[in-house]
Amino acid sequence: MKSSIDNLWLRFHTGGVTNPMDVIKQITYLLFIKRLDDLENAKESKARTLGKPVENPIFGKDQQELRWSQFKNLEAQAMFDLMRTKVFDFIKTLGGKDSAFAKYMKNAYLAVPSPVVLEQVVSMISAIPMEDMDTKGDVYEYMLSKLSTSGDNGQFRTPRHITKMMAQLMKPTPEDVVCDPACGSAGFLVSVSEYIREHYEQAFYDKKFVEHYKNNMFHGCEFDETMIAISAMNLMLHGVENPDLYEKSALEDGYDIVEKYSLVLANPPFKGSLEASSVAKSLTGIVKTKKTELLFLALMLRILKTGGRCAVIVPDGVLFGSDKAAVGIRQTIIDQQKLEAVISMPSGVFKPYAGVSTAILIFTKTESGGTDHVWFYDMHADGFALNDKRTPTPDADDIPDILNRWNNLEAERTRTRLDQSFFVPAQEIRDNNYDLSINKYKEVEYEHKTYDVPDLILKRLSEIDKDIAKVTSELKHLITQQ
Repeated sequence: MKSSIDNLWLRFHTGGVTNPMDVIKQITYLLFIKRLDDLENAKESKARTLGKPVENPIFGKDQQELRWSQFKNLEAQAMFDLMRTKVFDFIKTLGGKDSAFAKYMKNAYLAVPSPVVLEQVVSMISAIPMEDMDTKGDVYEYMLSKLSTSGDNGQFRTPRHITKMMAQLMKPTPEDVVCDPACGSAGFLVSVSEYIREHYEQAFYDKKFVEHYKNNMFHGCEFDETMIAISAMNLMLHGVENPDLYEKSALEDGYDIVEKYSLVLANPPFKGSLEASSVAKSLTGIVKTKKTELLFLALMLRILKTGGRCAVIVPDGVLFGSDKAAVGIRQTIIDQQKLEAVISMPSGVFKPYAGVSTAILIFTKTESGGTDHVWFYDMHADGFALNDKRTPTPDADDIPDILNRWNNLEAERTRTRLDQSFFVPAQEIRDNNYDLSINKYKEVEYEHKTYDVPDLILKRLSEIDKDIAKVTSELKHLITQQ
């Protein structure tokens, strides 16, 4: 499948679509179109089995030519004209302006440069096996991994193994309402959906839960219109038919969600700042700053329900920054909420896009405190080389150990600070100006070595010098004899 996708990508490139973001946009639009036909086929199959008419058909009798299974066999020019004049107009208005497809496809356009390229691309997509949900999701994730332009403007995709680890740490349940307020391509939301499918298979026999899963469980916010469409496609291919995705910066006025979500997972953009006038007043009431990494922490406190849990990636500066805003947000999380864990990650996790050191904060919104001890873990490796190539290193991977220790926290209480993980009392953190950097508390054991006294060392050096002088003299003698 990887080879098929690589060839598809190459065909776009040789056909004149060279910007990776433009390629993924066009593939996304085409997958939306194919998805509609797949859904209609499923409806027709169900109707035949039950001996009933098709329920809520997507395509009318006079719109059958717009189906992927119909136009994929057309001659190149006819397919090109149909797509350009009818198919894209159809998907942009499908179900009315408030439908999921219409909302995320409102600005869709065909940018494939020629009929021949379109015919080949449609044929190549048709040939990629995408029958089951896991395969569909994997195919799209691999396509997203080819977005080499990600990383611009402080944005980059969180590696899939990191989003998966964070979902496993948070253990989402079928009752959760999940949000990523800086969702990008929806990697965290997809990881939650996969966790639910793996651990709560029986829940999908419950019609009420399926309705919740498809329509109300997953929420995201992203200011980039293109990423909204990519997020929607990613979630739909993972079985979330109608995700709630909000096209706006979550830090600005207008995103007025308050105490709605029971679980937040995120890797918000950092190293940026906003104009004070554009920041939502509800956030500046929590922390007075322009720094996005601190504002997003304030946002998460606002959008979480009481009892809601959060796992968020932050740059190291958030952990130990001494300015009033940084100390203030840490104090709020520790004293007013319940900080549970700080997992320090090595600087290479986000290469080649960024080399900054980061950490995962895990906390629960209580509004009444509750932090007594905080669990720290010092991750050294994540299963990949910590350089720009990021080649797999299966023998150097702390993630299984992190999950194992997190699931057995009682055993952690006996560990010393010489270990890779340990607990620190909340009061000690307060006494250290709410510093959350692991090096503040980790102890290093130095190996004791005994050396000879200086006089003896000098005597040995003198003897070595005499040997060198003797050999040098013998060499000179041999040279002069010649």
